[in-house]
Amino acid sequence: MTGDPTVSHSISPSSTVHALPDASNESSDDVIQSLREKLRICPREVSLVLASALLTRFVFETHSIYECEEAITILDDLIASTPRDGTESLRTQASEMTALLALARSIFYSDPQYSEEAIFRCRTALSLSSPDNQHRAVLTQALSILAEKRFKTFGLTESLLEARFLSADLVNLLSSRGHTGGMYASRRAYPLTTVLEKIDHLEGLLHRTTTGSLLQRTYLEELACWYDSKFSRTGDLAEIEKAIIYRRMLLDPSHSTHPLLFIPLSFLCDDLLIAFDSTHSMAYLEEAIILYRRFLAMQDARALHFCVMRRLVTCLCLRWRLLRHRQDVEEIMRLCPMAVDDKYVSVADRYKFLCLWALLARQFRHSSVSTAYESAMSLMKPSLELAPTVQLQHARLVWMGHTCETMPLDYASHHISTGCHEQAIEILERARSLLWSEMRGFRTEVDQPISYQRLLANRYIAVNHELERLSISNRLGGDTDLDDGGGSREGSRMDPFSRLVTRQRKLLKERDTLTSRIRSLPGFDRFLIPPHFDTLRSAASRGPVIIINHSKWRCDILIVVRDSPISHIPTSNDFYDRANRLKDQLVNVRQGQEGVIEWDLYTDAVRYVLAELYELVGQLVIERLRELGIPEQSRVWLCPTSTFCYLPLHAMGPIPSSSREWTQRYFCDLYIPSYTPTLSTLIDSRRPIPGTSASGRCQPSSLLLVARHDRNLPGIQEEVKLVRGLRRARVSHLKVEKATAVGVLDGMRRNAFLHIAGSGKLKPSEPFEASIKLFGDERLTLRDIASCCIPAAEFAFLSASHSAALTDGSWPDEALHLSAAMLHCGFRSVVGTMWKMGDPDGSDVCKHLYKSMFSKKRKKGEEELPRHERAAKALRDAVQELRRKEVTVARWVTYVHYGA
Repeated sequence: MTGDPTVSHSISPSSTVHALPDASNESSDDVIQSLREKLRICPREVSLVLASALLTRFVFETHSIYECEEAITILDDLIASTPRDGTESLRTQASEMTALLALARSIFYSDPQYSEEAIFRCRTALSLSSPDNQHRAVLTQALSILAEKRFKTFGLTESLLEARFLSADLVNLLSSRGHTGGMYASRRAYPLTTVLEKIDHLEGLLHRTTTGSLLQRTYLEELACWYDSKFSRTGDLAEIEKAIIYRRMLLDPSHSTHPLLFIPLSFLCDDLLIAFDSTHSMAYLEEAIILYRRFLAMQDARALHFCVMRRLVTCLCLRWRLLRHRQDVEEIMRLCPMAVDDKYVSVADRYKFLCLWALLARQFRHSSVSTAYESAMSLMKPSLELAPTVQLQHARLVWMGHTCETMPLDYASHHISTGCHEQAIEILERARSLLWSEMRGFRTEVDQPISYQRLLANRYIAVNHELERLSISNRLGGDTDLDDGGGSREGSRMDPFSRLVTRQRKLLKERDTLTSRIRSLPGFDRFLIPPHFDTLRSAASRGPVIIINHSKWRCDILIVVRDSPISHIPTSNDFYDRANRLKDQLVNVRQGQEGVIEWDLYTDAVRYVLAELYELVGQLVIERLRELGIPEQSRVWLCPTSTFCYLPLHAMGPIPSSSREWTQRYFCDLYIPSYTPTLSTLIDSRRPIPGTSASGRCQPSSLLLVARHDRNLPGIQEEVKLVRGLRRARVSHLKVEKATAVGVLDGMRRNAFLHIAGSGKLKPSEPFEASIKLFGDERLTLRDIASCCIPAAEFAFLSASHSAALTDGSWPDEALHLSAAMLHCGFRSVVGTMWKMGDPDGSDVCKHLYKSMFSKKRKKGEEELPRHERAAKALRDAVQELRRKEVTVARWVTYVHYGA
């Protein structure tokens, strides 16, 4: 189905039927079994016949994936065994049929691997077919649609160019054969005079046809399409009404036995909705609803039921808003669960629809709301795995839209509304930082003493390592030496991106199998199962964790405290909108300031935002922390969601005070704040540091200094001098010519501490390209850091602009910034910046921070902490020293701490 009534431009089973035998000559089980037996005796003569029978039955009857793959295997064997000596016709026929089989499979089963194989098969078949081949038009259109789908799914520009080239080639092909357009060509290329001529000609032919004949059906289809085309040019509703009349005729009893009846039915529904939009006549909407219900009863159109159901739900919602009939709500709620296990629909499409179900159930206050939310949650992670790299996975998150982005936050708010605070936190943990969580899962270790189990664990680790390599690949096409992992004949001939998708899908399936086997072992039943709150609570073992859930349904603040119930703080009714306005104000004033920042303008914005944040959040949190008995100067962790990921919560204020102090007090003066993307990330940052390896990697107190001297940043030289002068750390200064991405990553693996001084850069909508400039034109990107694994790393100071900033156009709850990447690769504690730094400030912060971190002096009764756990207080103290120099608020607020 398509939203454009003038173009039949969607993948449907009809794309393949023009190359199939007549569907009325259905092959029985006996016939197919007989052909299977004859295949062993005379394979060359029987292969095409058996494959054709299996293809026909696959499309019109069983949709059995096993029969489809059986036919493909038979044809592959035929092609491989056929010599290239005058038998090219047989090879061509076999290639065309494998393309049709792969195409049909990609239609009925929305797996990226199937789509990629269909692209490969169609290309192969077209390369063998002659220009006058009767199937060339079908294959060309199919490949064009698949290429366009690939572009929309993965953003591959070359696929869009291929789709456009193929569409033009298709029009030329059909024109050369004298086609009027039929199922294949867009009529937009024809001028209005040509459209009128074709309508007159076809209407004349129609009057001379027999009722119910195939010829009459053909003319009716053509006329309806040409009237749609005329409407697209004139906007005259009479043209759509004429198309509706002809399509209604196609549904008459005389045509009701046609196996492709669903095609005119789907186009008729499209036209009816266009007519409804133009006239607001309920009769059109009512007829569309009735026809969509009829469509859902057609078993031969089962593969299209999801699209129909989605349209029907939209129509019922529209009618409910107009008429408020409760039965429409009940029908919507009956239809929505049908998408949960629809094997003909991609996981991503099902996930989007289930998010819509949850939204509607919440709006209608329906009893299925919890089921809807949980169904959507179950598909959130699998929907991302459809894309082979984390960069494409993030693009899919953004593409899914606002309803999907807010679903987990809304689900958490639903739990909070029922008093289930622990479940709300579990939901947020499952749904946030999905990409970091997936990459962290690639590094999961399994330790088993028994040999069989050890072999299982080793294979699981190997599969994860390979998945991680593919996932963080810098090139969308993957590595040039990548195969599909199965040694298949076709795999090595696929393009690099197809091989990447195919390999990733096979590895994911193998990992799922291995995971199930591991869970069957004693004591491993919860292996990789999302943690219970009892586990997550340990994140608050060294101080409370403050979670702010930002949902349009309700906003709440939850404080997780060790050995105490969750403390819930309700918020005001305008909390959601006020927070959005603050984020917009801060982001808008920052956009476009790539050069020298307008500190006065930015300072005014920051000062206003901090004051509003104190009134909105800070005052409530401080009062509750006092009620909970949390003393001032305690460590606290901030875990924001959505809009709050952009806002400087650590510096909310100023706080009203009657005392005369040296300066105004902010939240960071009362407490020692840190940020964490999730509770699991915070728990991981406190894991014990492994002992020094025999190779000497990650020596204690060893610090790698990376600095790029920039004439625009003269303060870096002073910063380098201060770091190199540290007495309690062995500093390795990476020389200028060695400060490449490879050199920095290699040095990071050998040092427990890291200091990078330079300039950071963000690339809109491409968070994995966030970077710090190195020697020459090289950059250390977020992807580079994420690919690194340093189990013994302790502390990193990213003294560069935007090193803890979210990229414009990124998904905020994924926390895709350089500081979070450092946490992922192994550093337990990280200091970064939320926006641009003031050049002279880096050396001042650096001086006081390291002095505090590496000092042996402790106040009486003060706990001896590892150096990386001193970083948060050291940063707070260093920033206070910077403030004594009376720098603007925007310059000191930018510094933030992440981790332990």
